[in-house]
Amino acid sequence: MSSESSFDIVSKMDMQELNNALNQAEKEIATRFDFKNSKSKITLEKEELVIVSDDEFKLQNVLDILYSKMTKRGISVKNLDHGKVEPASSQTVRQRIKLKQGIDQEQAKKINILIRDSKLKVKSQIQGDQIRVTGKSKDDLQQVIQLLRKADLPLELQFQNLK
Repeated sequence: MSSESSFDIVSKMDMQELNNALNQAEKEIATRFDFKNSKSKITLEKEELVIVSDDEFKLQNVLDILYSKMTKRGISVKNLDHGKVEPASSQTVRQRIKLKQGIDQEQAKKINILIRDSKLKVKSQIQGDQIRVTGKSKDDLQQVIQLLRKADLPLELQFQNLK
C-alpha cells in the first residue's frame, strides 16, 4: 500500500442535469403569462447554449429562469462564459453562452500557486485539464480542498479520486 495519498481537481458540468434544467426552464417559459406569444427559447448546441428572445429584457428574464433551474439542480453558473447579445432573425436577439469544461492552463497555474503558498506539505501538478494533488497526510489534502472551496475562483471545482 502506498504511503502517498492523492486526489484530482476537475471542473466539469453534469450534462444530464443541465439538460434537465433546460427542459424545466423551457416548460416554465411556455407557461408564463409574460412570455405569451414570445419567440423565447433555449437550445444546447454541442458545448454552448444559445438563447433567443424578443428583446434584451426578455432575454435577461430567460437567463434568470435558467439560472434558477440550474442552481436548484446543483449546477454552478460560474462555468458559463457569456457572449455578447447580438441581433438575430425576425426582430429577435440572441446570446451564446459557452460551457466551460476542464481547467484551463491559466486557472491551473493560479490554483497551483494557491496550493504552494498555503505551505502545506503537498505537491500539485497539472495533468491536461485537471490537477493532481499528492501528499503523505490525508489531513493536508483535506485542508487543500477547504482552501480551494474558500478561494474565489471563476470556475466551479470538483474533487475526485481521494485515495
